[in-house]
Amino acid sequence: MACAAAQAGPARPQLSRLKPRHAHLNLIAQRSHAMPTFHIELFEGRSLEQKRQFVEAITQATCDSLGVEPNSVEIILTDVKRENWATGGRLWSDADA
Repeated sequence: MACAAAQAGPARPQLSRLKPRHAHLNLIAQRSHAMPTFHIELFEGRSLEQKRQFVEAITQATCDSLGVEPNSVEIILTDVKRENWATGGRLWSDADA
């Protein structure tokens, strides 16, 4: 019968005792506050000012509802051409025709 210590597996190193080769763990710990992250796809054509107002509004709503700091909210906007987006089997670029 194995002893309890052997069943528990190897001891985990304490963060304060990590060697430099584990420095990336400190970076991960520091970046863990960088949440939430929003990936937003929208049709191209909006101005820089519209995008600026949009990300400010999303950031404010996130801070209000989740209780996070503004610098922890990340937003990635992706402009998509209508020819690259389809709904119901029809390209949005064909909706104009």
